[in-house]
Amino acid sequence: MINGAKRLRELLAQPGPLLCPGTFDCVSAKVAERCGFPVLSISGAALAASVLGYPDVGLPTMPEVLNQARNIARCVDVPVTVDADTGYGNALNAMRATREFEAAGLAGMMIEDQVFPKRCGHFEGKKVIPAEEMVIKLQAVCEARRDKDFVIIARTDARGVHGIDEAIRRALMYSEAGADMIFVEAMMSVEEMRKVAQVIPKPLKANMNDGGKTPPVHYNELYEMGYKLINYSGMLQRTAIRAMTDVAEILKREGTTASAYPEKICDMAERSELLGLAKFYALEERLYGKFLESEGSWRKELEARSSAEPKGTLEIPI
Repeated sequence: MINGAKRLRELLAQPGPLLCPGTFDCVSAKVAERCGFPVLSISGAALAASVLGYPDVGLPTMPEVLNQARNIARCVDVPVTVDADTGYGNALNAMRATREFEAAGLAGMMIEDQVFPKRCGHFEGKKVIPAEEMVIKLQAVCEARRDKDFVIIARTDARGVHGIDEAIRRALMYSEAGADMIFVEAMMSVEEMRKVAQVIPKPLKANMNDGGKTPPVHYNELYEMGYKLINYSGMLQRTAIRAMTDVAEILKREGTTASAYPEKICDMAERSELLGLAKFYALEERLYGKFLESEGSWRKELEARSSAEPKGTLEIPI
């Protein structure tokens, strides 16, 4: 397992933007890693939808998020950050969340200044805590981390409640409090994005949410403005929803998936390759001896798709 926090620090120190898709489960994380993204985030909204079937209105508990985040961080070899909402309470709760997420292998976590329970930054009805209270939380989580490489991302939702100037004031306070990165949620224009980037001294995160309140901007333009981490938080899940709907409609209408496969549906070998089945086969055969392959086996196809491992490797894929 990589030291995700150290690797994320290295990536942040390198020139160029970091394009980061938001994940919500192990499959989405593995897909994003296979596509070559150097860092991943875990979307709080997508996690709430996937694990609970609820909109992002603050219902996931810390143990539920922690369990999902631990599995995601374990199954990929790139750094992963997690949306820790408000820290699940006051400064003490936020300190515990920091220790738990750090121990689970996350590279960093984002904490925000909404009241508890929070809601999606693009929803209505948001409220924020006093900036001074958020400063205490940030100082507390920075103190709580055992590894100083663990990245603390401070998010402010003040733009939608008090305007961009108050959001900037808070972002400056949070920078001073020790946050490693700043995220101003739900900016309404490119002009606001430029204004934020001109005055915040820490690395900046931008979130591109298709259909949200922030206008879409190409990641190279965002980097030129001053943004380092360009996040597409819910993109993978919303893409999956559309794709699943399309194929489900085909099955309902035609009674078969023949017209959808293989263009819209991957086969079992492709999914198994993504999940590392060839490595599990190799491990089991090392422990118990050669398998007796059954009729219709597609193992050769699986191994042809899988990355070749050095002979004699003792990698344990669990």
